[in-house]
Amino acid sequence: MAVARNGQRSPGAPGVPAFVGRARELAVLLSAARSRPSVVLVEGPAGIGKSRLAAEASAVLAAEGVRVLTGDCHPLREPLAYGPVIEALRDVDAWLPATGWNLGASAGWLAALLPDLADRLPAPPRPPAGPVPPRHQIAQAVRTVLAAVAPALLVIEDVHWADEATRELLLLLGRDLPRDVALLLTYRAEDVPGRGPLLGVAFRRPPNTSGAELSLGPLTEQDVADMARSVLGPAATPVLVRALYSRSEGLALVAEEDLITVRDHQGGEPSGVPRSLREVFAERVERLPPEAVALVDVAAVLEVPVSEGLLGATAALEPAPAARALTAALAAGVLRELGPDSYGFAHALARRAHYDNIPGPERTRLHRHALAALRRLPNPPLVQIAHHTRLLGDAQAWLTHALAAADQAVEVGDQGTAATLLHEILEEPRLPPELHARAALSLARIAWDATEYTRTIATLRRIVAGPGLPVATRGEIRLDLGLMLLNQAADPSGEGEIERAVAELEAQRPELAARAMSVLAMWETSRFSAAEQRAWIERAQAALAGSDDRAARASVAANRITLLAAMGRPEAAGELAALPREDEDPEVVRHTARALANAAEVGICLGQDERAAHHTEESLALAERHHAHALIVHCRSYRLLLSWTAGEWADWEERYAAFRSGYLDEPLAVDDLLATVQGITAAARGRTARATERFGRVLARDPARKNVNALGAAAGLARLQLARDDAEAAWRTVADYLPLLPRKEQWVYAWDLVPAAVEIALHRGDRATAEDLTARHRAGTEGTDAPGAQAEALVCRGLVLRAQDPAGAAAEFDRARLLWTVIGRPYHAALAGEQAARALVDLHDGEAAALLTGIAETHERLGATTDAARCLRLLRDLGQARPRPRGRAGYGDRLSPREQQVGRLLADGAGNKEIAAVLFLSPRTVEQHVAKVLRKLGCTRDEVRGRTF
Repeated sequence: MAVARNGQRSPGAPGVPAFVGRARELAVLLSAARSRPSVVLVEGPAGIGKSRLAAEASAVLAAEGVRVLTGDCHPLREPLAYGPVIEALRDVDAWLPATGWNLGASAGWLAALLPDLADRLPAPPRPPAGPVPPRHQIAQAVRTVLAAVAPALLVIEDVHWADEATRELLLLLGRDLPRDVALLLTYRAEDVPGRGPLLGVAFRRPPNTSGAELSLGPLTEQDVADMARSVLGPAATPVLVRALYSRSEGLALVAEEDLITVRDHQGGEPSGVPRSLREVFAERVERLPPEAVALVDVAAVLEVPVSEGLLGATAALEPAPAARALTAALAAGVLRELGPDSYGFAHALARRAHYDNIPGPERTRLHRHALAALRRLPNPPLVQIAHHTRLLGDAQAWLTHALAAADQAVEVGDQGTAATLLHEILEEPRLPPELHARAALSLARIAWDATEYTRTIATLRRIVAGPGLPVATRGEIRLDLGLMLLNQAADPSGEGEIERAVAELEAQRPELAARAMSVLAMWETSRFSAAEQRAWIERAQAALAGSDDRAARASVAANRITLLAAMGRPEAAGELAALPREDEDPEVVRHTARALANAAEVGICLGQDERAAHHTEESLALAERHHAHALIVHCRSYRLLLSWTAGEWADWEERYAAFRSGYLDEPLAVDDLLATVQGITAAARGRTARATERFGRVLARDPARKNVNALGAAAGLARLQLARDDAEAAWRTVADYLPLLPRKEQWVYAWDLVPAAVEIALHRGDRATAEDLTARHRAGTEGTDAPGAQAEALVCRGLVLRAQDPAGAAAEFDRARLLWTVIGRPYHAALAGEQAARALVDLHDGEAAALLTGIAETHERLGATTDAARCLRLLRDLGQARPRPRGRAGYGDRLSPREQQVGRLLADGAGNKEIAAVLFLSPRTVEQHVAKVLRKLGCTRDEVRGRTF
């Protein structure tokens, strides 16, 4: 019998039932797999035909020259890091040239996992810190190998059985596949852990990655008839087909096995047809000799594919009788050859059907035999041993072996298998306290930086809330829980967990306590004042006095620098420069990379753009060298922010969407800043509805008004409210955040909050508040290393001076314009320059028009439609409107630039009155533009909503 890679009968093999009822699904799968890169998910219950569909598609694609690599997930896989993917990659050997294979160095990370290919792989960039490189290194290595053998299809079957690490690896691959590679995953939704998303978090295909999601349903009666005729020919009578369909209920596996039984009956159609899959197998097994039946029983009890020798030993058969028995079971189609010297059932349903037919006492006896045979192996499979002890009801033995298997998994770098086992152990209600503590600590240590964190957070919460843990153990677990809440889930409740961990750790584990203290010293929310944060960092340094834990000291140093930088302290730059970029301990360098990344984010907020760009690139280089994934993602987000501040607005939204699509489910500390600049851009372009939504989203995530990264959103929303003549609402918006500035000593954050508050206060006639804010802001920024805040201080002084001293105001605004220009922010410089020009207008200074003309051009270059229109309107009022070029080109059916502006505002849902206010046009002019836009587009006002211009 021909056998496919995963144990399914090969498409087209003699006696194999025809592939029926899946023509549409096959076409969709093939179309997606040919439009590489692509990700295809195939879901359906057991026996529905997922593997057959995958095998058929694989055969078609292989005939087209696509290299098909297949791996299977098993419920009792022994520890092997990323086992199913590594199993699939073993097949690449057939497609590698004997010499001259040129791969990127990152492929060398796979050498430890693919020893048979080690001589074909390059040397790793450097030795891994542990037995297996981190998952992000492995993901890059897998991408490199897949790209080298492309065009390729990576098929991973039964992903519902995958461990957490394998699911994370598949998630990383799916988010960034090589150009000519497709990924096909099959799974049973009802068996996904926790009934949650297949890959731990919801998977969304990134841009430029095609794909499909298929859910397989039952076959129709006509499908079963076609299948029957392919096997039985004219003997597939209507009566037999109806019986087959009734019993199978459209389940492909049951129909196929029924047909094999019918075909194997002598004399054509049997007088009776089995009523279930269990009876199908019972009838087939009954025709086997006793030794073969014993071997099949053993295969059902062992559950996973095993060698001929293990089957025979468990069945207590000598080698020769065991070989005859196995041959008979294979010939009858009861067992299948699933790989070199690897035998078992082709499908879990078939195994379960036979297992359920074994009497209970006999099953118990066979589990004992299996346990004895497995223990005699040179390398006893601990996961399987634990499984059999559990089925025998020996809870203590199961716990012992499960913990040993988890330790083995950690030792070989298979954190996914370890996490799965530890979760199972921790769910045991009668777990002894010492084992409970050991398992909980192990889980916390391996899972705190996992991509899939929801289940682990729930487990750790339950553990720290329960009794029986030693105080220091509880503190360590609580610290890891707090870090997961802050770093992975972006949940500020992590701060409270970490503060409680300090009290639990300080007496017995000072290094860990210092780590917790230093985290509390730097976190962005206002749980602690700046003075309290400094006290935390001082306590952390005192706790480490005399400690030889260099990594702990590096962690505290990085956090101290972050704290100083966020307060604009000049000494932060020198301390940052002194941190080591090379060290024998990679953890020390990772803390340097983190300090640089934090300094980059703070630098963006303080107007240190050139330095922030340098810190970003230096941190990114260190993070990539040491495979610190979170830092890599954040550094790439800083690049986006810096491109926006530099005025690179043309395709910024598209670049942001492309970036974010790759990390949809990863909370970023700068999400609020990114949303804020989206809102600022939208407001500058007259898209007030979108701007309001962006600002509102940020503020909704901060109901307590404690997040310094929300300052810009508050300022942006307040300015929109002021533009609508709702000065009271505008003041309430900024007033919510003003107390944060002195408490956190964050006057240095240049996100327009104080200038907006000063302007709103003056608009409300509250000059005293405006002057007080200006003075406090100046005092709070004096002597700091915060160029952006100093530019904002100049703007504040200009606002306060303008009514009584327009010349002095103009000078302050112009100094702010020059400072923003030096910083490298054209939009901010243009806004300050516009303020200077308006002050000059008050003086009837002829230079105002020239300044406004240049500013309007800057706004137009940025696409800041509203700002440009406002400047042009003022120029018209001054009698300085720019002359229109002679012989203006007609646009015919194309939209003119002004009509495109109107179209964009219509697409955002703006009404005529709002468009007139944004573009400084009369309502009658707006009506004419709107009519032309709708006529040229051939649509109604409702139909233009959501269109892109």
